[in-house]
Amino acid sequence: MIADEDTVVGFLLAGVGNVDLRRKTNYLIVDSKTTVKQIEDAFKEFTTREDIAIVMISQYVANMIRFLVDSYNKPIPAILEIPSKDHPYDPAHDSILSRVKNLFSTESVASGRR
Repeated sequence: MIADEDTVVGFLLAGVGNVDLRRKTNYLIVDSKTTVKQIEDAFKEFTTREDIAIVMISQYVANMIRFLVDSYNKPIPAILEIPSKDHPYDPAHDSILSRVKNLFSTESVASGRR
């Protein structure tokens, strides 16, 4: 999970968070002091770890590293963009939704349907 404190804490209370023996977490709390480099590093780390199947990222945080999110193309871990308390979800910026729409529009054109 990569999101603001309220979102991360909510998911931690639901049991999503983990801290291993090396004190490594499976989440990053993004605040005003968090750099884009830290977000990029966390995204790269979480998408290469074998113990993570889904990376949930607040959409406004994903927009900060949009080039990384849009270029990610592996099925596992899946990337799930979620809303946060202060930033509403905008489907126009969701990379997965854009790929699905593109896939269906391509299939419709190829099969002659519109």
